[in-house]
Amino acid sequence: MCRRGTTRTSAEAYYQNKLKLALIGQSLFGQEVYTNLRKQGHKVVGVFTVPDKDGKADPLAVVAEKEGTPVFKFPRWRVKGKPIPEVVEAYKAVGAELNVMPFCSQFIPMNVIGFPKHGSIIYHPSVLPRHRGASAINWTLIEGDKKAGFSIFWADDGLDTGPILLQKECPVEPNDTVDTLYNRFLFPEGIKAMVEAVQLIADGKAPKIPQSEEGASYEGIQKKSNAKVNMAQPAEVIHNWIRGHDKVPGAWVVIDGKPVTLYSSSMLSGSLPAGQPIEVEGASHPGLIAKSGLILFGSDGKALQVKNLQFEDRKMIPASKYFSSDEAASLDLTDDEKKMAEEIRAIWKGILSNVPVIDDTTDFFKSGAASMDVVRLVEEVKQKCGGVQLQNEDVYMATSFQSFIQMFVRRLRGEDQEEELVIDYVTKDVNNMTVKMPYQCFINGNFEDAEDGKTYSTVNPTDGSVICKVSYASVADVDRAVSAAKEAFDNGPWGKMNPRDRGRLLYRLADLMEEHQEELATIETIDSGAVYTLALKTHVGMSIQTFRYFAGWCDKIQVCVCVAQRYPSISVCAIVIPWNYPLMMLAWKSAACLAAGNTLVLKPAQVTPLTALKFAELTVKAGIPNGVINIVPGSGGLVGQRMSDHPDIRKLGFTGSTPIGKQIMKSCAVSNLKKVSLELGGKSPLIIFSDCDMDKAVRMGMSSVYFNKGENCIAAGRLFVEESIHDEYIRRVVEEIKKMKTGDPLDRSTDHGPQNHKAHLDKLVEYCELGVKEGATLVYGGRQVDRQGFFMEPTVFTDVEDHMFIAKEESFGPVMVVSKFKDGDVDGVLSRANNTEFGLASGVFTRDINKAMYVSERLEAGTVFVNTYNKTDVAAPFGGFKQSGFGKDLGEEALHEYLRTKAVMVEY
Repeated sequence: MCRRGTTRTSAEAYYQNKLKLALIGQSLFGQEVYTNLRKQGHKVVGVFTVPDKDGKADPLAVVAEKEGTPVFKFPRWRVKGKPIPEVVEAYKAVGAELNVMPFCSQFIPMNVIGFPKHGSIIYHPSVLPRHRGASAINWTLIEGDKKAGFSIFWADDGLDTGPILLQKECPVEPNDTVDTLYNRFLFPEGIKAMVEAVQLIADGKAPKIPQSEEGASYEGIQKKSNAKVNMAQPAEVIHNWIRGHDKVPGAWVVIDGKPVTLYSSSMLSGSLPAGQPIEVEGASHPGLIAKSGLILFGSDGKALQVKNLQFEDRKMIPASKYFSSDEAASLDLTDDEKKMAEEIRAIWKGILSNVPVIDDTTDFFKSGAASMDVVRLVEEVKQKCGGVQLQNEDVYMATSFQSFIQMFVRRLRGEDQEEELVIDYVTKDVNNMTVKMPYQCFINGNFEDAEDGKTYSTVNPTDGSVICKVSYASVADVDRAVSAAKEAFDNGPWGKMNPRDRGRLLYRLADLMEEHQEELATIETIDSGAVYTLALKTHVGMSIQTFRYFAGWCDKIQVCVCVAQRYPSISVCAIVIPWNYPLMMLAWKSAACLAAGNTLVLKPAQVTPLTALKFAELTVKAGIPNGVINIVPGSGGLVGQRMSDHPDIRKLGFTGSTPIGKQIMKSCAVSNLKKVSLELGGKSPLIIFSDCDMDKAVRMGMSSVYFNKGENCIAAGRLFVEESIHDEYIRRVVEEIKKMKTGDPLDRSTDHGPQNHKAHLDKLVEYCELGVKEGATLVYGGRQVDRQGFFMEPTVFTDVEDHMFIAKEESFGPVMVVSKFKDGDVDGVLSRANNTEFGLASGVFTRDINKAMYVSERLEAGTVFVNTYNKTDVAAPFGGFKQSGFGKDLGEEALHEYLRTKAVMVEY
């Protein structure tokens, strides 16, 4: 839309070198190309895509129809090799100047390809002339190419031999799959390149570079019968064959005399794990079923591992569960059990009256069952089948008839003890207990190494020692986690579950956290440096309270009948948490996310991953379905960025610094305009008036700064003390600091533990040095404690002027920054307190209730503490103003961050 006053000349300039386009293709890729071309000012005069499938239009058709673009859905363009006249005439009528073919699966006649003024361009997922043909990405991997990429070329008659317009390349990582290559490079960069190519044509700058025949190759689409693995090859060749056939048609091998399809292959790094031998046809060495999957050996003696197996009946299992799955599948029923199975079949038939035959593969929910039917099924089985005690969630966890019968029989026999989760713990004897810590990525209900095998060290800040090596997640791991979360949301039991049952699982999770609270607090202490007593009460204690609070909300999310207003879940959410309260920040965000019915992928802070991974273990014990919660430790620049960019993530919640928050918000907007909530930096003012309760103001003022070693988002970043009490206040604060015990955070008498990590400690020392250089008075502290570990002295600065760096910027450490203000100058100190770009929290101490209310109303912050500090409650919304972010954690408002409002207006 032109602004009022825009001249005709400028409007013409905007639209010059724009084309009338016909888009011929399909899929989300085609949709994104369409949308971006329209944004660039090109006119799409017609969209030619595939017919609806099962009543559902292709994504390209959906967006085009919504915007009023003519859409044509021809089943075919040719019959017996000849163009269909009416189809060609319908195409020609739109008057396109260029055909753009972003993802085209149909054969287009040459009299359509060559009809427009500028001809046709098409996207191909290989660096032509290599890998001509429809399976180009697959063959890039099968052939072990070190580079992948795509070409945009001038279309020919389907042989992929036309002149090249534009090409782009990317490296192939050792464990890339078709999905990771597509998501990381071929999809996002391909969309940009298609738009770039069209503009080059519009500007008359598009090249036509003839394809060389040197290096040209053509490989056909693989069939299942041709996809069998030749085991008499080096391990890397076998790995390439498996990953190149991933998804379709699937590479297969004969294991224990049965054809089994192999998915998710990676080269094995590190030492060979222990496992149970298994016969693999054609291999020189038996395979191994290990905790990490199926280990296969190449002819060169090197190994690879496969994570998932699929049998001929299409049932897929984790490879690590091969023997246990086989045992379950071969469960023999007694005659009485067979009779009960038939009675249960009759119950299913009575409920699913629309299904002609209840066979082993019949899925309860895909056949149309709802939550009321779950109750009916459970109660009928209890009544007619020997009083076997079932719960509603049992149905959600065994949705096919066969799996339901197996679950029922095992329950009947008393053999339904939960299989122990396979975890390769790191154990430590510490704090008078043995703590067991998972250290791998948690994806789809399993702990597993990062796909590329990379790890990093997490360090105990008390002494600088390495606690353990933790999996360092890659982009591929994030993609797998998102895929698991999306599958769990779209097809798993979580979204179908009655909200009250979902709440019951969250209550159970809170109970398990309470059972393990000492272990969680110990892990939190050694990983983050939190004083143990604080970790027990706040880090862990408030996490438990948060899950219980939101568990209670599950069945209370409103549906307003008067206008049919509903609050549906968002889908897959990403959560990125900081290092200062690792478990509590996880709880604040994930509890609301889960209560709202979403699934999640969570990245803990790189330096404090261990309580998040222990939490993951407890979610399995609580019965949270696979894929609902996924945890991927690693770097923000890699894992966090991929979450921001991922097209299947629809909401991202972040707590951290303002600069990173801005970058995340930008990436989320560019990727898919995902919903964002941000809790960012702070410089919270605390105003202490002369009429305060001095004892309380000293005690709470110190807590406002030194609580959790100052690593506290709402810490008072600057204290304003009324002039008449200033000197006495500082004197008393210093007296109290001298009584504080700095030392081992596991010692119950310790007041002040180590900073979280060395880089942060170094920044705090620099912060204090800068404060001295600027002219502030260093009253106490300001240095690293002379002892092992990352300890910082509690610090006090006075005479801090408004222009100084330490008056404006957050230290995020135990540094009290004090400025005095004139007696009685309420409005003046308010102006100074609000003169900041941050607005997370604030505080005021006074006995005058009128003054307290006047000040609290005018302080520009999301939270105001009056005669207290750090007092948060799970029912009270928490979040900032200005550059401290937006959106709320805790309270009812937090739920709305993880819900969408939909108004359905109904007329009868």
